[in-house]
Amino acid sequence: MTKVKALSVAEKTDVTRERLPVRTHRPTVCQILHSLRMGGAEVLAARLARQLADRHRFVFVCLDELGKLGQDLQAEGFRIEVLTRRPGIDWRSSFRLARFLRREQVDLVHAHQYTPYFYSNLARFFYRRPAILFTEHGRHFPDYPRRKRMAVNRLFLKSCDRVIGVGEAVREALISNEGICPERIKVIYNGVDLAPFQDGTQEREVVRRELGLEAGSLVILQVARLDYLKDHGTAIRTIDRVLQKCPRARLVLVGDGPEEPQIRELVRQRGLEPHVQFLGLRTDVARLLQAADIFLLTSISEGIPLTLIEAMAAGIPIVATRVGGIGEVVADGSTGLLAPSGDHSSLAEQILRLSENAALRRELGAEGRERAWALFSEKKMHASYRQLYQEMLEN
Repeated sequence: MTKVKALSVAEKTDVTRERLPVRTHRPTVCQILHSLRMGGAEVLAARLARQLADRHRFVFVCLDELGKLGQDLQAEGFRIEVLTRRPGIDWRSSFRLARFLRREQVDLVHAHQYTPYFYSNLARFFYRRPAILFTEHGRHFPDYPRRKRMAVNRLFLKSCDRVIGVGEAVREALISNEGICPERIKVIYNGVDLAPFQDGTQEREVVRRELGLEAGSLVILQVARLDYLKDHGTAIRTIDRVLQKCPRARLVLVGDGPEEPQIRELVRQRGLEPHVQFLGLRTDVARLLQAADIFLLTSISEGIPLTLIEAMAAGIPIVATRVGGIGEVVADGSTGLLAPSGDHSSLAEQILRLSENAALRRELGAEGRERAWALFSEKKMHASYRQLYQEMLEN
């Protein structure tokens, strides 16, 4: 049982004694996240702040750590508070969050994912002013109903608050496993900046040479944080099986994360070093996609992955697991091919099917590009959030 030290009366009243900043004409929105590392939710939050800065002043709070994206945002002039949250329920972090919200005169809190939403609610014990917009980006695995949490969610959610699921699968999980009323949840699909994919610039061979890929290689690209939810172990077993029939296959992994040592060890154990390349964290994914023949994603849980949308926008056919919101992004058989999670045999089968049929790869890629532009543009997503911010601030 985590011991929680009570706040003194002096500490509690400090919230009301903070010197307030000069009020600007723009309402202040505070985005709260675990961190500002490179990831889907984090990139979305950063892009939202940059694109909507004409009407809103944005500040950030990171519960755990700053991250590379946070450093970039600080350099651009955004105010960011890092709480360095302790294990368990850390009431001091919620107090510090409340103090920051008051000091910055925050009008609206936008919490990305459940734990930031939880701490946003705890902060209202000390500073009651802002309404909370909770965006759920994905779900942990395994995902199941937690009765105590469902009761807490019903207690926390106020009439002024709003809840967003980034896809229908996420919305259903919020209803079934979080106990949130269906009428309180709206879907706003994640979107990406499609501008880098608009001009059709082709540097395929140039990028391949830069990466040291042999001419004629079948390049399979996976862009994902090296985290257990992305299940890179299945990706390694998949490429191992593909190589038995297609020795020209190469797996290129983009991303960093806590699972990197285990993934590298699995590659070494299977003798796959010549066939698997680790590129680490990259900010030029749109360019790297030009070198790919197939995009792979082996996750065991997902919301609406931005990397899949980027791959489709680049016209790359997809092979992915049928989990979470992936089926909402990828039209199975039309823009990509899906398989059960953890099933490296089925994933390898789908890759081999594409490896043998260049016409099918082109067909799926063209359909995917059209789907990305129709459904998952960043402009459409930003317009939806802008309207929602306005509605919440007016109320």
